[in-house]
Amino acid sequence: MLQRLLFLSVLLLSSCTSWRHSDLLDEDVPGAYSKRQASTVLELQSQELFNLPPARVKPTIAIYPNSFTDLTGQRKSNSTFALFSSAITQSPDAFLIRAFKHAADGNFFTVVERVGLDNLTKERQIIRTTRQDFEDERELNPLIFAGLLVQGGVISYDTNLKSGGRGARYLGVGHSRQYREDTVTVSLRLVSVNTGEVLMEVLTSKTILSVGISSDVFRFYEAGTELVEVESGVAQNESVSIALQKAIETSVLEIVRQGIERRYWNYE
Repeated sequence: MLQRLLFLSVLLLSSCTSWRHSDLLDEDVPGAYSKRQASTVLELQSQELFNLPPARVKPTIAIYPNSFTDLTGQRKSNSTFALFSSAITQSPDAFLIRAFKHAADGNFFTVVERVGLDNLTKERQIIRTTRQDFEDERELNPLIFAGLLVQGGVISYDTNLKSGGRGARYLGVGHSRQYREDTVTVSLRLVSVNTGEVLMEVLTSKTILSVGISSDVFRFYEAGTELVEVESGVAQNESVSIALQKAIETSVLEIVRQGIERRYWNYE
């Protein structure tokens, strides 16, 4: 009878723990697995940047592949063995281009292609050569040149800046909660092509939070000869890429605001 009561209490405790974990994740486990079956187009993390009014005159900017990179050299942290994978993406310029391109729903900046400039130049050369061979008099339109360059990079990724937790155990039944906080920092500059002057400079940081919850039961029964131990836990880690995207979009939003204040551009 004691054994049956013990297993019943274990099942009830694990059920309560599952509900607490689902509250942390804001979704049930089957729902989380079903969402993995479909891919979605990611929107901007900053709706304020997306909902900006259109620019009266769209500034033309250029972002070169080496103008916004990972400058931290940070590797993924691990306490047991060495990891050689980078902590953040090695192509942060993709997030930067997306932020500028989708500002005000694509109606604020004109972004010209410079990441694949070599491929673009080669393709245009092929078109010219082909038209010359077949005596086609049509000409290619000139490439749009930019008046502004975007420079900067991810300059800092600090891990384990703050960590802690709490827990309790009574009569072999315990519950604990742990958390850790990291920070990513982004630097962004807007440079005039005409003069080389740094018109605006922004420094943005974003915290990355990790939370873990665990519950366990530890009991002896049958005169101390048999042991029952049940553990349940869940961890939720904020995505580093999404945190980086949010920091970059905040920098672009601040660039827009400073440009309005200094009258470099204006809303419609």
